[in-house]
Amino acid sequence: MVLLIASSGAAQGPTSSGSANTRNPVSPPAKPAGAKTKSTQTHPFQVGTASWYGHDFEGKPTASGEPYNMFDLTAAHPALPLGSYVRVTNLRNRKSVVVRINDRGPIIPGRIIDLSYSAAHALQMNKSGLQRVRLDIVRPEVVAELHTPVAY
Repeated sequence: MVLLIASSGAAQGPTSSGSANTRNPVSPPAKPAGAKTKSTQTHPFQVGTASWYGHDFEGKPTASGEPYNMFDLTAAHPALPLGSYVRVTNLRNRKSVVVRINDRGPIIPGRIIDLSYSAAHALQMNKSGLQRVRLDIVRPEVVAELHTPVAY
């Protein structure tokens, strides 16, 4: 009798984690043809002057602890969380690049971001040194899509 009672408790149902739930999620209703979708971000995070830093800082530690590499697409920002991504758009020529924030700066008042040499080169601003830019936060899932290889 004790064995029968003990064995009846051994076969429990699914846990509260929901991992045993195999139902398909409900799909959102399809949008009518020609329906417009709202943009998730209509205003830039920040607009201002960008600068860049290069060879003089090569190999020196950044605020994230990693050594500065002027050929990585990275940047220094005073407040954004380290590891976050922003799209930087050169407002003169509309070229843009996505950079990862790995350092703090700029230290010169009036500037909003310090870009790595490669990021500045992608924006075609490395000769001028300073450029008016727009910063837009990039969501992590968008960054993952940027790194997904495309099969041809």
